[in-house]
Amino acid sequence: MPGTNLTREEAQQRAKLLAVDSYEIELDLSGAQEGGTYRSVTTVRFDVTADNGAESFIDLVAPTVHEVTLNGDALDPAEVFADSRIALPGLLKGRNILRVVADCAYTNTGEGLHRFVDPVDDQAYLYTQFEVPDARRVFASFEQPDLKATFQFTVKAPEGWTVISNSPTPEPQDSVWVFEPTPRISTYVTALIVGPYHSVHSVYEKDGQSVPLGIYCRPSLAEYLDSDALFEVTRQGFEWFQEKFDYPYPFKKYDQLFVPEFNAGAMENAGAVTIRDQYVFRSKVTDAAYETRAETVLHELAHMWFGDLVTMEWWNDLWLNESFATYTSIACQAAAPGSRWPHSWTTFANSMKTWAYRQDQLPSTHPIMADIRDLDDVLVNFDGITYAKGASVLKQLVAYVGEDEFFRGVQAYFKAHAYGNTRLSDLLGALEETSGRDLKTWSKQWLETAGINVLRPEIETDANGVVTSFAIRQEAPALPAGAKGEPTLRPHRIAVGLYELDDDSGKLLRDERIELDVDGELTAVPQLVGKRRPAVILLNDDDLSYAKVRLDEQSLAFVTEHLGDFESSLPRALCWASAWDMTRDAELATRDYLSLVLSGIGKESDIGVVQSLQRQVKLAIDLYADPTAREALLARWTDATLAHLRAAAPGSDHQLAWARAFAATARTPEQLDLLDALLEGSQTIEGLVVDTELRWTFVQRLAAVGRFDETEIAGEYERDKTAAGERHAATARAARPTPEAKAEAWASVIDSDKLPNAVQEAVIGGFVQTDQRELLAPYADRYFEVVKDIWESRSHEMAQQIAVGLYPTVQVSQETLDKTDAWLGSAEPNAALRRLVSESRAGVERALRAQRADAAAGQ
Repeated sequence: MPGTNLTREEAQQRAKLLAVDSYEIELDLSGAQEGGTYRSVTTVRFDVTADNGAESFIDLVAPTVHEVTLNGDALDPAEVFADSRIALPGLLKGRNILRVVADCAYTNTGEGLHRFVDPVDDQAYLYTQFEVPDARRVFASFEQPDLKATFQFTVKAPEGWTVISNSPTPEPQDSVWVFEPTPRISTYVTALIVGPYHSVHSVYEKDGQSVPLGIYCRPSLAEYLDSDALFEVTRQGFEWFQEKFDYPYPFKKYDQLFVPEFNAGAMENAGAVTIRDQYVFRSKVTDAAYETRAETVLHELAHMWFGDLVTMEWWNDLWLNESFATYTSIACQAAAPGSRWPHSWTTFANSMKTWAYRQDQLPSTHPIMADIRDLDDVLVNFDGITYAKGASVLKQLVAYVGEDEFFRGVQAYFKAHAYGNTRLSDLLGALEETSGRDLKTWSKQWLETAGINVLRPEIETDANGVVTSFAIRQEAPALPAGAKGEPTLRPHRIAVGLYELDDDSGKLLRDERIELDVDGELTAVPQLVGKRRPAVILLNDDDLSYAKVRLDEQSLAFVTEHLGDFESSLPRALCWASAWDMTRDAELATRDYLSLVLSGIGKESDIGVVQSLQRQVKLAIDLYADPTAREALLARWTDATLAHLRAAAPGSDHQLAWARAFAATARTPEQLDLLDALLEGSQTIEGLVVDTELRWTFVQRLAAVGRFDETEIAGEYERDKTAAGERHAATARAARPTPEAKAEAWASVIDSDKLPNAVQEAVIGGFVQTDQRELLAPYADRYFEVVKDIWESRSHEMAQQIAVGLYPTVQVSQETLDKTDAWLGSAEPNAALRRLVSESRAGVERALRAQRADAAAGQ
C-alpha cells in the first residue's frame, strides 16, 4: 500500500492523463474553537485525455469519507478510499466532475490545518501549511505541483473571526466567507488562515498599480508588531523585484501572517504568506535578527514570481525555487535603495554558505538538482544544498553570464511560462539566449554532481619577497563514505584579493583585486609575478564562487594576528569561515580556533558574525575539543564572555549578544550568582535590560545546572503566561540535571504524541545539554529502540524532530558509531530515516577526528 507516499512515476502518469480545471472547496470551521474534526466538501472539475474507462486517484488524508460522487455516480467510500487515496475508476474522456465529502482533522503538528489555542485569550487560531503534500489533509486534491488549477474557497467560521486566503478577503454573510477563484496555482501554495487575528493594512502603489498589503498576528502580540518596518521592507522588495523581473506582481493582494507554532521560517502561499510569529519580537534582539527577518520577508515575496507564478514540474527542481528566492532576496537587501543591510552578502558568506559547506560534506550529499524519487525523498531535502549551495551557485552563474544578461533571461522566462510549470532546462535555455553562453557543460558540472572543491594558493617568492610564481590549486576531495558520485573539478569564477596593513589607520586594506576563471587542477595567475608579496592573499575574495578556501602559511599567520583588522566585513567573514571550516576538518585545533576568535572578535563590528562566532566556539569546545582539556577551554571562554559583556557599549547589540553567550556557558558559583542577581535585579550591568526573553535565557541556564527547580520555573511562567512562556518553561524543565527530569521529558516526547510541534521541539532542546553527558548516556540505547517506530507512527515533522534532536550527538565515542552502524544494518529504516540518522552519525565521526587533532595539538 502507498501509505502517504507518492512516486515521481505515479505523478508523471497522472499528469499525462489529467488536466485539472478547478476546485470548489467548502469548509465548515464553525466548531474550530472546540477542535476535533470539520466538514470538508470538494468539487473538482478535470479533463481526461484517455478513452472512457481510464483509472486514476485523488489524494486525501482524513479520518472519515462520507461521500464520493464521480460524474453523478455514487462510489462506496469503503471500497475506493484507502491510505491517502480515493480511487477513481471508469473516468470519462473529456470533462469529469468529482465531489468528495469528508471529515478532516485539525492538527497540532504544523501540517495541514494547524489549530492553536492562545493561553492569553483562550481563543483558537488556525492556519494551513501545505508544502510538500498536505493540502490533502484539508481537501481532496491532485497533490502534485504540475496539476495547477483555480481554487474557490467557501469557509464557515465562528462569528467575529477573520478568514484570509489567496484571494482578496470578502465581506462575510452570516459568518460565511465566499472567496473569488484564484488564478491557476499549485495545491501546495493555497492557504487559509482563520481566527480572531489582529491586522494592519497598507498599500503598494506605483505607476497606477495598487496592491493591498496586510500584516496579521494574534492580538496578544499586537503591541510588539512593528508593521511600519515590515511594510518598508515589503515595499523595497516590490520595487526591486518588479524592476528586475519586468513582470508585475501576479496576485490581487499581498498579506503576511505571523502565525503560531510554525515549523519553518515562512511559506510562500500565493498572496497569503505565513511567517513564524517568533519574528514578532517581544524583547530586544540584535540587528542580525532584523536582517534575518527581512531576508525571510523578501525570500517569500520573490517566490510570488519564482515558485507561484512559474512552478517546478516536479520536486527535482525544488532547489531552483528555493535557491532563486534566496539569491534574489540577498541581492535585494544588498542593492535596494534605502536598504538597512547593504552588507547582506557578508551575512550570506557567514551563515548560509557555512550551512552549505556542512551539508555538502555529509554522506547524504547530493547534486543540487537532486534525484527526487518520491515524497519521502523531498521531505528530507529542504537542506543546505537545496537552499544555500544552490544560491551560491546561482550567484556564480550571475557572475559567469553577467547580471544584466541573467535578469533579461529571467524576464523572458516569466513571460513565456506564467501560470505554468517548468524544468531547469527552461530557465537555462532562456539564459543561454540572453547571454550567448552554452550552459550545458556548466550545468552538468555544477548542478548534476555532488561534493565540494578546495582552492589553495601556491606561491613562491625570491629573497626580496617578490613573487616569482603564483598558482591556484583546485582539489576535489573524496566524497564522504556512502555518498553517491565521484569527486569533480569544476570551473570557478573567482577574485583574488591582495591586502596590506595601512600604517595610518591600522586597517587591512585591499590594494588590488584580480578576477579570473579557475579551471582544472592548477591555474596560473601571472598577474602576480613580479609584484612584492602582500601581507594577505585571499582567494575567492568577494565570495563569487562556492568553494572551501585555504590561506597560504604566511597569510594565515598574519590573519591570525590581524583578522579583526580587515576594513571590510566580507573578507573578515571569509577568513572566519575558513578558520571554522579548518576546525571542523581537524586542520586547526579547537584550542587554536578559540585563541584566534579571542584575538579578533573584539574588533568584529558585524553583529551577525559575532553571534555566529559565539555559537561556533561553544560547539567546538563542546564537541571538538580534547575531553581532557574541555573544562579549561570552557573556563577560558566563559571568562572572556563575561569580560566582553562588561566592556560592551551599554545598550548595544554586542552587549546583548555577549549576555546571551555568557548565560549559555556560565559555570562557576560566582558566574551563576551573577545570573541569579541579574534576574532578581540586585545587580545590574549598565544598559543591559533583562527583559522577558533574556530572563528565560538566564532561567534555563540556572535550571540546567540545578540552581532552579519547578518552583522557580513555574514562578517565571506566571510572569510570562504566554505561548512563548510555555515553550521556555518546557525547555527549562527538561534541562534540569536529574534522572527524574530527563525521564519525564523523554516520556512526554516518546511515550505520548500529544505535545504540539513547538512544545515538543522545546522539550527536546532542553533535554539535550552538552554538560550532562553522563546523565544522557542511557538514552542512546533507548533512542535506537524507539526511533523506527516513532518514524512510522508520527507525522513527518514530528518524527523528524525526534530522529534528529534525540540522536546521541553529545556521546562522541566509537561506541556511538558502532551502535549506529548496528542499527543501520539491522533496523531496515526507510531511505528518509536512514539519511537523517546517517547525517547525525557523520557529526559524531567528525567530532572524534577533531578531538584527536585537538589532543595532538596539546601534547
